[in-house]
Amino acid sequence: MTKKKITVIGSINMDIVTSTNILPKMGETVLGKAFHTIPGGKGANQAVAAARLGADVTLIGCVGDDLFGKELKQHLKQQGINVENVEPVTETSTGTASITLYDGDNNIIVVPGANYHVTPKYIEGLEKIIAESDVVLLQLEIPLETVERTVEIARRHKATIILNPAPIQPLSKELLSKVDYITPNEHEQEMLLTSFEWADEERKEIIKKCIVTKGSKGVSILKEDEFKIPSFNVDVVDTTGAGDTFNGALAYCLSIGYELEEACRFANATAALSVTKFGAQGGMPTLQEVEEFLQQRGEKRK
Repeated sequence: MTKKKITVIGSINMDIVTSTNILPKMGETVLGKAFHTIPGGKGANQAVAAARLGADVTLIGCVGDDLFGKELKQHLKQQGINVENVEPVTETSTGTASITLYDGDNNIIVVPGANYHVTPKYIEGLEKIIAESDVVLLQLEIPLETVERTVEIARRHKATIILNPAPIQPLSKELLSKVDYITPNEHEQEMLLTSFEWADEERKEIIKKCIVTKGSKGVSILKEDEFKIPSFNVDVVDTTGAGDTFNGALAYCLSIGYELEEACRFANATAALSVTKFGAQGGMPTLQEVEEFLQQRGEKRK
């Protein structure tokens, strides 16, 4: 299979992770179990997920000209990602995500920092890279106007466009009409479909693009009729980054020519493996690990 180019345009954060056995109420102080700083950000996470599977990945984004920024850029390079267009900026700090882990689940507060320096003008200067991409993968932790401009450029150059609408915010009908695939979770899907007064045909067209991730309930490909892909039964350690792993794996599969159903099955298995280890990127599996996982369950990769 030919190695195709995937360009991920999005956020790069340092995740500041606290594990606790007691989830504090507002105003309450409790003793935590552990503390870690871990590379994260939806853009970086999805780039790592695709690169771990062997994809040719370029990441476009911004970090601060600070210790976190230097550390993150070096880390991403070590993952085999092209980071030539990850730009350090001096005006602000590297983006951070403060994550609390409790009872196998998480809550997250993101401070965008340098990610908001990924402007439409910055993207316009990198049009050649987008033009050479087979798949462009986007999320919503960079300015929305940047996402909209990127989609315009990618569509003009006939790249396959995947939009992961997270964290959810109001999106225009025009933007949604221009992307090829939309990958919300259940909450994000509900927000998308109730954001506007949709005409029936408009609603149908948006639904056809939706691939809905549902955690332990698997994945739904909506199209004309809903098609459900069941989840894999695994021992959950940390769900952080599972959705990002799914999106990176989906981009990888579509870039090498998988049909949508098969791509979602493979991405679902990749995400399932990711939650068996700690950390958003730390749990992301290699291609060999996913193949072995599928073989153990009687499923074969195409």
